[in-house]
Amino acid sequence: MTGRLSGRTALVTGAAQGIGKAIATRLAADGAKVVVSDINAEGGKELATAIGGVAIAADISDPVAVKSLFEGIAAKAGGIDIVVNNASIVPFIPWDEVDLAHWQRIIDVNLTGTFLVTRAATDMMRQQKKQGRVISISSNTFFAGTPNMAAYVAAKGGVIGLTRALATELGKYGITVNALTPGLVESDGVKVSPHNEAFGFVEMLQAMPGKGQPEHIADVVAFLASDDARWITGQTINVDAGMVRH
Repeated sequence: MTGRLSGRTALVTGAAQGIGKAIATRLAADGAKVVVSDINAEGGKELATAIGGVAIAADISDPVAVKSLFEGIAAKAGGIDIVVNNASIVPFIPWDEVDLAHWQRIIDVNLTGTFLVTRAATDMMRQQKKQGRVISISSNTFFAGTPNMAAYVAAKGGVIGLTRALATELGKYGITVNALTPGLVESDGVKVSPHNEAFGFVEMLQAMPGKGQPEHIADVVAFLASDDARWITGQTINVDAGMVRH
């Protein structure tokens, strides 16, 4: 679209479908070489082929897999300029059914996975003396306190906290760290989940009518990844048609 990311390499996790796929496609259109990572290896390969990127499958909750992911990035892409932490599990489970196993799995993927990827990415950026971008997909459920998602809301709140802390620590290296909080988005995963029934209610709460689309999120990520956002860090940008106003 713009070429404003030409010469840069971006990693997008959870990129085989939905919001991650839209982000990877947009960053590639803006000129970035995109490393498509997903636990769904075949889906990742299909997208990478379509956008001229590189596919490296990984379970981001597994430290060994994340180490292998970044070894692959070093070998196939030479380094990294942009990381988009998008991979997540979105549950629908009432509080009375939340047990430790469920809690731990959601935290492992949605928060610890973000830590593992960001740890490796920012280490690589600093080794290569790159003024990088860290962009994490949180959720407006953190602000809304959405029911049936307690572990998810807690994990996504942790992503916002991590974003603020890392912006403070990494600013001196020229690395910006920001988060997005999408509202309900008509993604592949949502369409086959109970959340698909909530669009009517959510739309009543929005300032603008319509259903959120993956491309709405990708557009903002592309901005944050670019030089246009070089003076923005430590921020959480709400992208939900004004459902949450703060």
